Amino acid sequence: MLPASVSAKIGGLVFLAVSTNLPEVAITASAAWTGAVEIATGNLLGGIAIQTVVWVLLDAFALRKGEPLSSRVNTLAPVLEGVLVIAVLTVAMLASQVPDYLILARLTPGGIGIAVVWVLGLYLISKARSSLPWHRVRPADDPARENEGANPQDPEGTSGNVLFFLASAIATLIAGVVVEESGKVIADRLGIGGLLFGATFLAAATAMPQVSTGFAAVRIGKYHLAISDIFGSNAFLPVLFLLATLISGKTVLPHAQHSDIYLTALGMLVTCPYLFGLLFQPDRRILRMGLDSVAVLVVYGLGLGGLVLLS
Repeated sequence: MLPASVSAKIGGLVFLAVSTNLPEVAITASAAWTGAVEIATGNLLGGIAIQTVVWVLLDAFALRKGEPLSSRVNTLAPVLEGVLVIAVLTVAMLASQVPDYLILARLTPGGIGIAVVWVLGLYLISKARSSLPWHRVRPADDPARENEGANPQDPEGTSGNVLFFLASAIATLIAGVVVEESGKVIADRLGIGGLLFGATFLAAATAMPQVSTGFAAVRIGKYHLAISDIFGSNAFLPVLFLLATLISGKTVLPHAQHSDIYLTALGMLVTCPYLFGLLFQPDRRILRMGLDSVAVLVVYGLGLGGLVLLS
């Protein structure tokens, strides 16, 4: 049995990942139910790359001056979160090579493997947040700001926030279904393939929660929270392939196309510059962006051009 503190931290990570990915949950469930799995696949795999680009927006527009975002954290825990993203994507690529007849009770080895790696990764990250030996003390760290506005002894305020969150979650789920249905119509009328549309326009639309939460976190000085929201969301998205299989009753990843694998590799590739940025923490900024964000923007642009050629 897990210690209470570790269980609470894992719960927080899961809550953050799921709450900011409610549009993807709704779109995946709706697409799997209607048989439009290619849109769900493009949204999930393409969403990882485009949600990473949210970091570029935070660097360029949320941080008005000073160091880039990757240089404002004082722990290596975000590095482990980025490694978890690469780990679950690696399992997804391996699962795409598994025979499609390996399915039992609507469960596949790939879906189970992704979920297991994700849960184990969350456990290790939750332990690392309090027990990593490396910790950098920075003048930018302000514990008072981290706790600013917190009032855990206000039950009325807490209940109000819970009700507001539930109402917002329901609205987000409904919006996700509407976006998926309207997206199919738009893709058909414009003659855009489901994968390309899901990996670009649909993924950009469903990345809006990460944009809003990221800007809010940076505004109050919780830089680690902004990074964890991006990496945590990206690590959670492949878990939704298990949901797609459960709903549709069909294997999803074994039917992945070359463009699906391409998007998976692109998601891994755009994660790497930020891992180096978190480790080396360069202070230099170009066009208000850190060097790692510039690299990600270039890689993502080139990758998107390659996706158009593939499609």
